[in-house]
Amino acid sequence: MDISTEIIKVFLTALTPIGELRASIPLGLHYELPVWLVFVVSVIGNIIPPIFILWLFPRISEWLMAHSKLMNRFFTWLFERTRKKAHDKIEKYGDLALIIFVAIPLPNTGAWTGALAAWLFGIPMKRAVPNIFYGVLIAGVIVTAITTGLINIFS
Repeated sequence: MDISTEIIKVFLTALTPIGELRASIPLGLHYELPVWLVFVVSVIGNIIPPIFILWLFPRISEWLMAHSKLMNRFFTWLFERTRKKAHDKIEKYGDLALIIFVAIPLPNTGAWTGALAAWLFGIPMKRAVPNIFYGVLIAGVIVTAITTGLINIFS
């Protein structure tokens, strides 16, 4: 297989909501690509979806709320409920909470879910994107360390 095809596969895997870095880094290392290249391609691929989520979701929800009474009620309920439940934690831990949430490479955490949480909690894009990026970098380091460690153990 040609190296550019492998890099594209790593990049596309990093874009996915379930795979993210947890799948793209092991995949790239399985292809025996350089660790630094796998890390960079995976981080870039993983940070793109949150930017679109944080840019699109507010516009979509505002449009739906303006054009549908049912959607207006639903989103009003969702935002009020979510923000009321998490307000104290967001105030207490602030940006660190989002960074840690994205950095933990477990199911239902990561850049996609972090972006959705930032949108639901009303965290401005200018604050959310850098924090998600820091979390992605940390997750990348963790996944790379675990994957390279396992490769060394089993080889």
